[in-house]
Amino acid sequence: MTILLIMAGAFLGAIARFGVGQLMKAWSASAFPWATLFVNVSGSFGLGYLSSHTTYASLLLFLGVGFFGSLTTFSTLKLELMRFTSKDWFHFGMYLMATYLFGLIAAYIGWHL
Repeated sequence: MTILLIMAGAFLGAIARFGVGQLMKAWSASAFPWATLFVNVSGSFGLGYLSSHTTYASLLLFLGVGFFGSLTTFSTLKLELMRFTSKDWFHFGMYLMATYLFGLIAAYIGWHL
């Protein structure tokens, strides 16, 4: 059942991300990644809200892992960073720096291969 909940949520999250991308392309010819910005910010909000307002494991799997995980992984990063802020600013800074630095390096390498 766990796998099915995650799969169903991920399917819907991927379709939502695609739909937002299509709508944004029709709305704006800008080279700025408005669709990605929108799904990352809204996904961060949604995952943060869900994580702090529900204890239902099925809902967390379907929406949190499946839908928001498929819509964006940016929301998970932000939630993980928020968990550091109350107790461990050193690891907060290291995780933030490593995520963006290594992410950019990996994107650069992938872009140029």
